[in-house]
Amino acid sequence: MKSEAAADEPVLFHTEGRTGVITLNRPRALNALTHPMVLRIEEALRAWEQDPAVGQVLIRGAGERGLCAGGDIRAIHDDAKAGTSASAAFWRDEYRLNALIAHYPKPYVALMDGIVMGGGVGVSAHGSVRVVTERSRVAMPETGIGFVPDIGGTHLLGRAPGLLGTHLALTGTAVGAADAILCGLADHFVPADRLPELTAALADAPAHEVLPEYSAAPDPGVLAARRDWIDRCYAADTVEEIVERLLAEGDPAAGETAGTILAKSPTALKVTHAAVRRARGLGTLERVLAQEYRISCNVLRSPDLVEGIRAQVVDKDRTPRWSPPALRDVTGEDVARFLAPLGPGRELELPEPPAQR
Repeated sequence: MKSEAAADEPVLFHTEGRTGVITLNRPRALNALTHPMVLRIEEALRAWEQDPAVGQVLIRGAGERGLCAGGDIRAIHDDAKAGTSASAAFWRDEYRLNALIAHYPKPYVALMDGIVMGGGVGVSAHGSVRVVTERSRVAMPETGIGFVPDIGGTHLLGRAPGLLGTHLALTGTAVGAADAILCGLADHFVPADRLPELTAALADAPAHEVLPEYSAAPDPGVLAARRDWIDRCYAADTVEEIVERLLAEGDPAAGETAGTILAKSPTALKVTHAAVRRARGLGTLERVLAQEYRISCNVLRSPDLVEGIRAQVVDKDRTPRWSPPALRDVTGEDVARFLAPLGPGRELELPEPPAQR
């Protein structure tokens, strides 16, 4: 893969020693992913997969604010508002990339420094070597914009200990280094000021040899101490009952969590709850991505998606008017429509991996 040094390129590729380096290069947009970026990353990964001179891959974000804040949701907003289907094409290629990363045959090192949300989780947390720092804020915040966790997020969260993943999926809470590691979203903690040294060291040696020198213990997180009430409350069968249990706990943190959930899209909450539960039984990431693609395409026609992005990103008034406005108004039939098949030729079809990671 040839080096690309043009400062205005949205994603840069070069090699340092035996490491192929991907730099997401839209710092003003928090390195948000666009469709062309996804295609270029896949192209580079497939080329490096066949290149014996490349022993491992590293992905990082330009600037100091984060690896990637997700997909370009303004573009999704415009697509949904216009009733077009560009987002479906983007998701199809993005989810293909997520599956490629998850089963990449060479070490895939993700520097999850700063903000790592939505699509940023997709290009990092499926990797084989995931590094967080004291600045990391990792989240799947989709319910706050009327969307549902995707990019294999329901697969990752469904595998988190106990019901921590359901908690993160419904609330969209951003977690720090210790909690990201606890939930299985990351593997190693490295202080942010040592990342340049780590990156330089990776040019000369494989990740498994280098990381012990740079890894440390992160400051304690908050989820381990809350695990009892999280597991107890989120074991409920419905989102309404989860909220009731949280309010009945008598713990201020549980009460705040109930309020957080109630601010999200009622429809997105119920579809997310169903999606995470179903993901646990689907087995492979590929099957979960197929389910998520179905949901994402169906959500594209939901009024809450346009309204949620309007309120949070476009107008920024932070007062979305959800439709329907309350959990009790979202029926089982409503949820089933989001999980319904798209029809012949429209589904996402991914080959099953030869062996589950």
